[in-house]
Amino acid sequence: MTISVGDRIPDVTIKTNGVDGPESISTAELFAGKRVVLFAVPGAFTPGCSNTHMPGFVIKVDDILAKGVDTIACMAVNDAFVMDAWQKQQNAEKIKMLADGNAEFAKALGLDMDASGGGMGTRSKRFALIATNGVVEYLGIDTKGVDQSSANTVLEQL
Repeated sequence: MTISVGDRIPDVTIKTNGVDGPESISTAELFAGKRVVLFAVPGAFTPGCSNTHMPGFVIKVDDILAKGVDTIACMAVNDAFVMDAWQKQQNAEKIKMLADGNAEFAKALGLDMDASGGGMGTRSKRFALIATNGVVEYLGIDTKGVDQSSANTVLEQL
């Protein structure tokens, strides 16, 4: 079942890139007491994610933070090393990178998809959500392109 507006973010342990390499972080800890914008991509370094989705957030990061957002996070079903390299390649230092390597968080949100036809296995759907203290206020799931989860759409929802 897909998470909905008004639902609490499930608590799952995922990875983020720390100073000394990958670090575990619980989603409960990430969202607790904060207003968080989370956007998810099917895969780091993929064309749509690298050319359209992430750049919008890199360009609009200060505008989003100025709306009272504490954390902007990007999640993909990749490992923390890939997410770290993608963050550097995209100049996305102000965006917290989340590695959902086994798609556990995507599955807990009900936002996983089967991309095995393209040789990519289980991935996350492309989406964005806004949550305050772990409760979803906005959820935009893209079915084609990047419209419901774009930085501009998130800004309109804040």
